[in-house]
Amino acid sequence: MDPHARPWRSVLYIPGSRQRALEKAQGLPADGIIFDLEDAVAPDEKAAARAFLVHALPQMDYGLRARIVRINGFDSEWGRDDARLIAKAAPDAVLIPKVGSAADVQAVAETLPDLPLWAMIETPKGVLNAAEIAAHPRMQGFVLGTNDLMKELGCRFRADRLPLMASLQMALLAARAEGLVCLDGVFNAFKDDLGTKAECEQGRDLGFDGKTVIHPRQIEIANRVFAPGPADLEMARRQIEAYEAARAQGQGVAVVDGKIVENLHVATARQVLAKAAAIAAMEAAPAARLEAS
Repeated sequence: MDPHARPWRSVLYIPGSRQRALEKAQGLPADGIIFDLEDAVAPDEKAAARAFLVHALPQMDYGLRARIVRINGFDSEWGRDDARLIAKAAPDAVLIPKVGSAADVQAVAETLPDLPLWAMIETPKGVLNAAEIAAHPRMQGFVLGTNDLMKELGCRFRADRLPLMASLQMALLAARAEGLVCLDGVFNAFKDDLGTKAECEQGRDLGFDGKTVIHPRQIEIANRVFAPGPADLEMARRQIEAYEAARAQGQGVAVVDGKIVENLHVATARQVLAKAAAIAAMEAAPAARLEAS
């Protein structure tokens, strides 16, 4: 599926080694799942986790949810075997950790020739080289690794994420320049619903497509924040109607609520409606499967 034809409001990390986690994720309302073979798996369990995921993932039904596998880096003893074998699981994409340059992407691309690739942007080098990483022909999306990035920068946590702002925006600029999906990093205090909501709202305002989350309770919050609301949909329809009426009268602009509406506003309005339709299709898919079973 075209990555821009699906919603990315919430993308949940789960350990790629746990049967129960994979089974439970089938019924969660996340727009995507990242099956993690890197941070979530202990070193002595890496090979077994890979073998398990390769076998188990094709047997699970995640409906329209995106299935992304995060492999280990090629600087580890597990990364190349992950890349060679994970194609058997037929995920929708492979996520490469700690990407520092386009050469890191190319190394994986040569080992894994068919699947779309995503990059974790989580180091200063990755941020500074985000434009060349985004331009790689196999690159489909960015995921911000804000925990690792904070560690590398030596910055302190702030609720407004001011120390990270330059990095977040540089990654977003690079992703948008190449038409990539771009997902915000995780919010660690998963029991803090207000904090989760505030960081989701900040990410949405910045322009991220969605939020990576570490706990199921964060999914509903991210889904709500990153979805167009009733007022957004109403405005989008009114802008389109007003602009089309203006064009029918030979005019190039319309006015809605005292504000100019030009072609660029109409393009955004159509994107809003398309996103709402994609979300509706995503949310209807589980019910449809249940009715068919």
